[in-house]
Amino acid sequence: MSEQKKVVVIGGGITGLSTAYYLQKEAKEHNLPLNVQVLEGSNRLGGMIETEKKQGFTIERGPDSLLARKPSVFRLIDEVGLTSDLVTVATGKSYVLANEKLHEIPSGSYMGIPVQVRPFVFSSLFSPQGKLRAAGDFIKPKSKPQTDQSLGHFFRNRLGDEVVENLIEPLLSGIYSGDIDNLSLMATFPNFYQLEQKYGGIVRGLQKTVPKPSTNKTGKKPSPFRTLQNGLGSLVEAVSDSLEEGSVQLETSVTQIEKKAERYELKLHNGEVIQADSVVITTPHYAAQSMLSQYSFMDSFKEMPATSVANVAMAFDQSAIQQDINGSGFLVSRNSDYRITACTWTHKKWPHTTPDGKALLRAYVGKPSDQGAVDLSDEEIADIVLQDLNKTMNITQKPEFTVVTRWRDSRAQYTVGHKDRLKQIQADMADELPGVYLAGASYEGLGIPDCIDQGEKAVQNVLDYLKAK
Repeated sequence: MSEQKKVVVIGGGITGLSTAYYLQKEAKEHNLPLNVQVLEGSNRLGGMIETEKKQGFTIERGPDSLLARKPSVFRLIDEVGLTSDLVTVATGKSYVLANEKLHEIPSGSYMGIPVQVRPFVFSSLFSPQGKLRAAGDFIKPKSKPQTDQSLGHFFRNRLGDEVVENLIEPLLSGIYSGDIDNLSLMATFPNFYQLEQKYGGIVRGLQKTVPKPSTNKTGKKPSPFRTLQNGLGSLVEAVSDSLEEGSVQLETSVTQIEKKAERYELKLHNGEVIQADSVVITTPHYAAQSMLSQYSFMDSFKEMPATSVANVAMAFDQSAIQQDINGSGFLVSRNSDYRITACTWTHKKWPHTTPDGKALLRAYVGKPSDQGAVDLSDEEIADIVLQDLNKTMNITQKPEFTVVTRWRDSRAQYTVGHKDRLKQIQADMADELPGVYLAGASYEGLGIPDCIDQGEKAVQNVLDYLKAK
């Protein structure tokens, strides 16, 4: 790479920012002649990561935690100097709302699947028949090899409907905001299929492979979740501040990408055209398809669904909540007559976010079967949330303020066959659009660490491509 090359990163969410950050880092460390530019269509960076400070509260409009077992985000946090700001969850208890009651999630479970049998047997979350059916995982033969299947089909076959609907479905659909009977097993949790194939059952496989949790000095198991003292938005700020001056252009969307000889032409919304040697598209799949609409291999992205959710944060005086439960929050089972899908007791989970004597609750609406809820007015959504919360919590006062955030078409649905479709698209792109890459929540994982992983992978792809030119 002797002459300067231009790389354009489309999208300023965490994927795009980490891609730009690591490209510039590589260029600096190896003295590479790279010009990296980030184009973001909106007026802010961060995508779904957005932190708001209000009246002493720290409110996450998007995700509020990071999984401790996924290292890429903590590497990035360390690189931008925020490691000392990491905070651990203050309470480990979480619940599922099923049959009109809150039930503690059994200890010794992994993503809702029992690893330790005793807590599961004594849990009030399942009927004796449900427990007996789940035990069938020990005696059922492993399934015949399959290229893919739905999460729902796989887990129902192994553990039965009750365990799926009261525990696994609330946990997994909470991550993907989707219907587990449509979501792809191989695109989301292929490890469960591999355990079943190797050990003959999921529970047996987990018992053999999941390390026993260690305890800290207090005798408690360490929490799997972390956040940042000033909110996850502080990570966005720190990464963007670390980029070279002039790298980011806001309110600049790309309408079309065209191959011109050895380079690419990007048409912008204002009619301007810019050139690039390599392009990383970190936007949602439907936006990527629109930019490359002249290529038929992108058409399957037209059919790929995405769900919408609304996040509702409510601040109260502590005295307003008569039944304040010690825990981080609860998920709602599929069969419950509730429109909320989950609630976080943020003042308990992350005490640093809430002034003394106050309470902060955060609930979600927008089940896959109730997408219309997201389009209601702020007042109507707040009423739904309060009505549902009052069934378990007895809240006696109106909130001091409410912050409603709508994330429309934000949760790409990895339906059955997603991995194969994506693999084919990537192969066609390599043939027809060498040097153009996809990365982000629509493709190979939608958590913050997954997006950073994809950004790092895109960096390697770009560098390999440019060095080979």
